[in-house]
Amino acid sequence: MTGKIGKGVKVTRVMAQGVQNKGRVNKVVLAYSGGLDTSVILKWLQDTYGCEVVTFTADIGQGEELEPARRKAKLFGVRSIFIEDLREEFVRDFVFPMFRANAVYEGEYLLGTSIARPLIAKRLVEIARKTGADAISHGATGKGNDQVRFELGAYALMPNVKIIAPWREWDLLSRDKLLAYADRHGIPVEYKKRSVSNNGANRRGGAPYSMDANLLHVSYEGGILEDPAFEPEDSMWRITVSPEKAPNRPEHVELAYRKGDIVAVNGRRMPAAAVLTELNRLGGKHGVGRLDLVENRYVGMKSRGCYETPGGTIMLRAHRAMESITLDREVLALKDDLMPRYARLIYNGYWFSPERRLLQTLIDGSQETVNGTVRVKLYKGTVLVTGRESRTDSLFDPRISTFDDDGGAYNQADAAGFIKLNALRLRIAANLKNRRR
Repeated sequence: MTGKIGKGVKVTRVMAQGVQNKGRVNKVVLAYSGGLDTSVILKWLQDTYGCEVVTFTADIGQGEELEPARRKAKLFGVRSIFIEDLREEFVRDFVFPMFRANAVYEGEYLLGTSIARPLIAKRLVEIARKTGADAISHGATGKGNDQVRFELGAYALMPNVKIIAPWREWDLLSRDKLLAYADRHGIPVEYKKRSVSNNGANRRGGAPYSMDANLLHVSYEGGILEDPAFEPEDSMWRITVSPEKAPNRPEHVELAYRKGDIVAVNGRRMPAAAVLTELNRLGGKHGVGRLDLVENRYVGMKSRGCYETPGGTIMLRAHRAMESITLDREVLALKDDLMPRYARLIYNGYWFSPERRLLQTLIDGSQETVNGTVRVKLYKGTVLVTGRESRTDSLFDPRISTFDDDGGAYNQADAAGFIKLNALRLRIAANLKNRRR
């Protein structure tokens, strides 16, 4: 069946050859942004699978107007369109739990893209159940981590769902081919090539950076960034000023914590998404949170990415400061031991795995006493902790830790026995070595 919808745009309901071998699909829920890739995917799904397409567009703080996605979906005959504001759920149920663990991947990356994927996968599955769809589809490529994250999440929540990943099926493997497909099928897209220059070297005709944004961060990859030696131009960065251009006066910020989560900024209580929005504003103003790194993808290759995470950078520094006076030494050490494993689970897409849930239970249990306030100073790309206090849960006892007269609170003579016991194995080994000479 072929019909015209909108201004001359054809929507063709034709089963392509070979679809039977892939398995019949009646209805598919597409993670849809309205950009080039997913707009092409929408039409490709209609033509290739001959099925009804339901679109799902999530607002997780990417800072883009979402109504154009609705209009474009309607243009292609989509009847069921879901556009949802998930910012509060994203920060409250995904970002905050991750930051309780102080999660950092490979020593630097704050997992801004990784932590957004489980929420999108969760809503794809929920919408599939609500609409009676038997498949979901996404625009992640066959080279990246996101395909793994989306699909592991979906299978964990809906084991028998069919997943359609067009980048693993079609031959539209370049931006030029996508644009040509869009042109042939009357798909409206906004996509322009541009020139990129660095230190006077012009590089014309290259594709623009690929950008992904949410309330936690903005990421940039691809295009000229595929050369790990190339320094991106300052105009690339979207939500942070250059540290060199940041204000010449520092700004002090006070954060209030309850059970490991920030509940107030500068004395003003606010919900989770508002907390992160405000910290992004403050950090971005002072050039905080830029990162340029080469990371190891789960699929096996190395990848260069640039990231802006101003609010998250402040959160990580402040949370560790809050824990420093409220957590026992061995609890802190255990958390630090487990953190790299926890971070890899999130990076690799195992948010809904039993091992991540188990670790989260342990981490959340440790946060019962992480209550109090932290003060930080923001200045030209840096975050410096200037104070921390907990009136209810501080393990810092100034009577014991003071270098002045402690009035007998700590008997310094006890240290001699402590040191001798801890030196016992060292002394035994040293004596043995001396006897062998």
